[in-house]
Amino acid sequence: MATYKIGYFVGSLSSRSINRVLSKALISVAPEELEFTEIPIKDLPLYSSDYDADFPPAGRALKDAIAASDGILFVSPEYNRSIPGALKNAIDWGSRPWGTNSFARKPTGIIGTSPGSIGTAVMQSSMRSVLSFLDAPQLNAPEAYIKFDPASYNEDGSVRDEGTAALLRHYMEEFSAFVQRVLAANAPGHIGDEHPDGAKLTR
Repeated sequence: MATYKIGYFVGSLSSRSINRVLSKALISVAPEELEFTEIPIKDLPLYSSDYDADFPPAGRALKDAIAASDGILFVSPEYNRSIPGALKNAIDWGSRPWGTNSFARKPTGIIGTSPGSIGTAVMQSSMRSVLSFLDAPQLNAPEAYIKFDPASYNEDGSVRDEGTAALLRHYMEEFSAFVQRVLAANAPGHIGDEHPDGAKLTR
């Protein structure tokens, strides 16, 4: 069976992040063909075009990790009805310098959990706009807006509640199938193989 390398971002820097709990839960129920590596974001400085001529080690490591991934999964909270600053900063790093957008044509998934009932829905909507601009194909269905219930998870991140496990398992099965479809469509010789990347920032 083929193995697909998935780089994942946790959008919170908190040591008590419930989205890190969710990331462990997703990995625990994911299909066996997916292999996960976290892409860290906490050591990145704030992006500036001044870095474009000579990226710092953390910026180069982030771009290398994205390049080594077959697909990207974003597991993130919602801050003030939008994308957490640390995660948006990481996305900006990954899209630069001009002409080296690391997210172009990478299959992506977005999921998040929150104590509130909307379960990161507005953050995910903001993320879809950003990823569309970065030419990153997105898993559009199923959508997953998770209201966090600590009773549903064990300390190691495994899922205690079978209803929650079934929902997360279905999401990861669909994400795996989506990654494989996008990779097949982007295989050498496929129509559209020369599609340019178009990431940019407004300075």
